[in-house]
Amino acid sequence: MLACLLKIKHAVSFLPDVSSAVRNPYVALQKVSGGERGSLTDTVEQALREAIVTLALEPGMMIDKMAICERMGVSRFPVSAALARLAHAGLVEVLPQRGTRVKPIALDDIRQHLFIRSALEVETVRGVALMRDRATIDALAENLSQQSKVAGNGQRLAFHKLDLVFHEILLDAVNLPRVKEIVAVSRNALDRARQLLASPERLVHTLDEHERIFEAICAGNADAAAKAMHEHLDQVVAELHRSAKERPDLFAS
Repeated sequence: MLACLLKIKHAVSFLPDVSSAVRNPYVALQKVSGGERGSLTDTVEQALREAIVTLALEPGMMIDKMAICERMGVSRFPVSAALARLAHAGLVEVLPQRGTRVKPIALDDIRQHLFIRSALEVETVRGVALMRDRATIDALAENLSQQSKVAGNGQRLAFHKLDLVFHEILLDAVNLPRVKEIVAVSRNALDRARQLLASPERLVHTLDEHERIFEAICAGNADAAAKAMHEHLDQVVAELHRSAKERPDLFAS
């Protein structure tokens, strides 16, 4: 399947789906109706978070508060409050005498979050392979079928959602909610990095890596499943380093 899908003609750039944002980075933000201050702040925060995670607002970009106010039809207060929350979440940063910018991606942070994911998800998939639960295997098979359909078309956002579900199926199978919660925190911190890697080629490689994990689970081979998961997560670090060389402006020095 990998060789076949790699023959697809790729017409998507390194940062897919953001051509309109190059002309107007705030075009993805929707106008909101009136409401209480708290709900407006929540709405603005969610919209800005989505724009940052999907790279409509690129790492390192200075944020124009007035442009956000005009685009969303809100006052400065909810915008400032939303940006304060996003600063606490590590997605934006305030530069003295300059303003607020989208925080560049820090490779050191990425490595730490991937270390956490690897430690927990490698053991998770080992346990799933030993269980060989039919319902879990069926759910993974259906998920991979859907992944295959969207990977070949370069549908990065649809694939991203299926990717999340694939890992959640594995975590749900071992029924360790605190482990799942910790993985979710680290995974959320990697959202922007995953979008950077979401080229058509990377989608196909990710699908292939998921299928290797699935095959090992079906065979009940815990060691092979753990190795496949470890290699899958290691690829993210390797590709991020390559991305940092191509677009150093998106990464923290």
